Amino acid sequence: MYGRFLIAATSVVLAIGTAFVYTAPDMSKAQQAPAAPHARVPAELFRTADACMSCHNGLVTPEGVDISFGADWEASMMANSARDPYWQAAVRREVTDHPRAQAHIEDECSTCHMPMARFEAHLLGHEGDIFAHLPIGRAAGRLDRLAADGVSCTMCHQITPENFGTRESFVGGFNVDTTSPLGQRRVFGPYSVDQGRTTIMHSASGFRQEQSTHLQKSELCATCHTLYTETLGPDGSVIGELPEQVPYLEWRHSAYRDEKSCQSCHMPVVEDSVAISGVLGQPRTEVSRHTFRGGNFFMLRMLNRYRTDLGVTASPQGLAESARRTENHLQTNTAQLSINTPTVVDGTLRVKVAIENLAGHKLPTAYPSRRVWIHLTVRDRSGAIVFESGAFQPDGSIAGNDNDLNPDAYEPHYDKITGPSQVQVYETIMATPDGAVTTGLLSAIRFIKDNRLLPDGFDIATAEEDIAVQGEAIHDRSFIGGSDNVTYLVDVDGANGPFHVHAELWYQPIAYRWAQNLSDYDQPETNRFVGYYESMSDGSATILATGSASTE
Repeated sequence: MYGRFLIAATSVVLAIGTAFVYTAPDMSKAQQAPAAPHARVPAELFRTADACMSCHNGLVTPEGVDISFGADWEASMMANSARDPYWQAAVRREVTDHPRAQAHIEDECSTCHMPMARFEAHLLGHEGDIFAHLPIGRAAGRLDRLAADGVSCTMCHQITPENFGTRESFVGGFNVDTTSPLGQRRVFGPYSVDQGRTTIMHSASGFRQEQSTHLQKSELCATCHTLYTETLGPDGSVIGELPEQVPYLEWRHSAYRDEKSCQSCHMPVVEDSVAISGVLGQPRTEVSRHTFRGGNFFMLRMLNRYRTDLGVTASPQGLAESARRTENHLQTNTAQLSINTPTVVDGTLRVKVAIENLAGHKLPTAYPSRRVWIHLTVRDRSGAIVFESGAFQPDGSIAGNDNDLNPDAYEPHYDKITGPSQVQVYETIMATPDGAVTTGLLSAIRFIKDNRLLPDGFDIATAEEDIAVQGEAIHDRSFIGGSDNVTYLVDVDGANGPFHVHAELWYQPIAYRWAQNLSDYDQPETNRFVGYYESMSDGSATILATGSASTE
């Protein structure tokens, strides 16, 4: 039986053609570079995603939904991590601020944005490069191609679980086998695969599939999504450390720890059984889509609009769908907003807005450029606005927000809002050792404000310092795990009721200040990104939830 299957499988491989048959790649100049400390380890550990897409595209559910792993991934931020113009501009800003540390900065920042190229560079005894691999799409060597592939198939599927959840696994501290050469390497997946299909996969890709469920654990994601950045002094020396983005630690301190993994939300499961290979695929249950839906719909649209400049290979339709899917996920799964019945006493309208965080981490989370805020309006009998706080502006700023008006200032956390110049913004604000507000990651040493909405079950009293609430929110008794309430006191004396109150919860992945601060740097990457941002700023934010109520 097995013999017949193997003959059939081999025939399939031969019929597909030589493009599917694994052959060891030629050594590039980079691989021939001196590498005395690492000369005994194989220099090539990874292959680009095209080696996997041949079999893992063309996957369709019985209802006709295309769930192709390759197409979904190609239109995700994971695939485009190296093309991200905001990331490139931010790295240029940091090396401009800290020129003596440029090599270290590029090495650190390539860890998770160009992980395969950086990993192999280290095996060769080099630090990871970034700008040497840009622009994406030029005539490229092996490491350039690995860099362009971003967070790719043979990166995640080769990570082993030995140090999962430990401090050493964070900041890209994942383990990968460094002893087996291409042709003898394992990739991990959740399903058992028989010998015949294992042979097909090895013939096509050079990798042997091994069953393991550790890829479905949050601790896999934590290796790159738990980032500490080193604070640098004027001479480039390390003077401190900042928990730049720690969504895994936030999740671990929430009620979701025992209920849902990262993959539960960010890699949604297909309801039907479906084959996961276009070649002799077997129907599998609980297949996770490789959409990696996150929070940056704005960047996906930027990649699509400036696709030629950025060397984007995903189809325009694929990126548009990925952005739409991301925005829909944000609008249906992250937050709820409710308003109690407003009252008017002695010329003051009083109304309470309640926000509930439905995410398994803080909202917003991850990179500190993200913010959520409340836009509230009060209208009189004629429909005229008598009060407004937090209006989104076409240039990407928030009306009345101090940080958008002045880079040295910011809005405090509010329990009560009494005037239009006050805006409830859920965000982090970073500070230098001197206490100055900054958006420079490597200049920052601490957060002086962190009032991002807490996930359900998050205990403020027992939270470790790296995920602690910072600023006035600590003293707000309504700011608790899972929710926050804000009371608005509006002077309506002289206006005619009844009054109608409408509130919106907005989200923006790249805040106005974080983009505009880059305009101080006259560098190609910063100039390009600021130009992109300004051309699309009116679409840089979206509404997560709304609510309305009127006086009786």
